Amino acid sequence: MPGPLRFRLDATCGGARAGTLDLPSGSVPTPAFMAVGTRGAVKACTSDQVAATGTGVMLGNTFHLALRPGAEVVRDGGGLARWNRWPRATLTDSGGFQVFSLAKLRAIDEQGVRFQSPYDGATLELTPERSIALQNDLGADVIMAFDECPPLPSPKEDVARAVARTTRWARRSLDAHRRPDDQALFGIVQGGTFEDLRAESAAALVPLDLPGYAIGGLSVGESADDMDRTLDGVCPLLPADKPRYLMGVGKPEDLVRAVARGVDMFDCVLPTRNARNGEVFTWPRGRLRLKHARFERDPLPIDPTCDCLACAGGVTRSYLRHLHKVGEIAGLTYASVHNLRHMQRLTETMRSRVLDGTYAAWAAAWLATPPAEGG
Repeated sequence: MPGPLRFRLDATCGGARAGTLDLPSGSVPTPAFMAVGTRGAVKACTSDQVAATGTGVMLGNTFHLALRPGAEVVRDGGGLARWNRWPRATLTDSGGFQVFSLAKLRAIDEQGVRFQSPYDGATLELTPERSIALQNDLGADVIMAFDECPPLPSPKEDVARAVARTTRWARRSLDAHRRPDDQALFGIVQGGTFEDLRAESAAALVPLDLPGYAIGGLSVGESADDMDRTLDGVCPLLPADKPRYLMGVGKPEDLVRAVARGVDMFDCVLPTRNARNGEVFTWPRGRLRLKHARFERDPLPIDPTCDCLACAGGVTRSYLRHLHKVGEIAGLTYASVHNLRHMQRLTETMRSRVLDGTYAAWAAAWLATPPAEGG
């Protein structure tokens, strides 16, 4: 399918891939970790601060932006990136994940999903056509087909129905897309942890010749082994010349294993959510809980090897502990920026290891490193 996205593979190492994603708003090297800006902003951070971490793509949440401030407001502000002053590429989800996460506030049928707004109780109806129209207004570089993400665990027959519906909704999403020349529409492979249903979903979506394919319905409670097994089955079924996006996955160890299996793109709220709760990452596999008493007089930065705003600027663990303990927003900002930079350092390292042909050995050693807990 012609469109705004160009993807090239720069190198492979076993199943791992290093590529370049060319989008209207810029080029993104892969593997790529994308920052989640649910309501048009990464929590506690400015767009400039997020960009300074090396992040190449920011996500917006269609469901939440449709409710507040309304997609037409973002459209009239010049589209998501201009509206929130994000200087790089953007992606919007379809609202399909809210089918899973807001199960108590929605009703689903073949036409679409009716939600009760978590803000004021008003009804929002999302169909494939409405989701795509909203995303066309939001104006992101990459948009997602509307899908159904079944909960885990679910009976196989329920997952099979969700797979069939996701395929029908993907076709309707494609038919509804009004900006194919400047917005790349990705399909979403569903199927839970059932290998045959994942294969069925991929077989139905690949002929649509979409610019990219996502793998949805993981990181919802399954084991690491089940995630690995699912990716082992799905990735070879997706086109080698198109990007593969594993949705909602953000643990560093999950990224390392998924890249080994051929995934190119990731997103998750985990790094910034954990940061707001005072947990920060250290290289290569450590975590510090900044509120712990042991950091009260600690003069070190979060991670002496890190070049983020906080670490390179000499912000100490002692000061960050104080900020978190007294509820100062600056503490949330420093920790969030640090964790985002950690994720970018990880993807940059993975890319370099693919390019020099040492990914498999590096990943095995990295995963064998005992996770360090620092309080």
